[in-house]
Amino acid sequence: MARGQFQTLTEPMYYILLALMDECCGVDIMEKVETISAGRVKVGPGTLYAMLSKFEENHVIVKTLEIGRRKSYIITDLGKEMVKKEYERLRIMAQDGERYFREKEVD
Repeated sequence: MARGQFQTLTEPMYYILLALMDECCGVDIMEKVETISAGRVKVGPGTLYAMLSKFEENHVIVKTLEIGRRKSYIITDLGKEMVKKEYERLRIMAQDGERYFREKEVD
């Protein structure tokens, strides 16, 4: 996956990376995504493991432990940079929308 494909993150990608700010395994990631998003976003095993593989191939995350089928991961500095950029992009978009709607209410 080219770096360009990570220019903007999908919701599952964003929440998976947030979940990986702390080391955890797949089951824990799915639970953390649901918790962080207040139940709004759920990531299934197919999506999760496909994303983990792509993130690992591109050095966005690193595998920290493997015991049998259970694998744990953590976000890398590159991954942290990506998720922070996406957060900033979303924050700016929300501010733009807030300002726009506030101006429209005045009219």
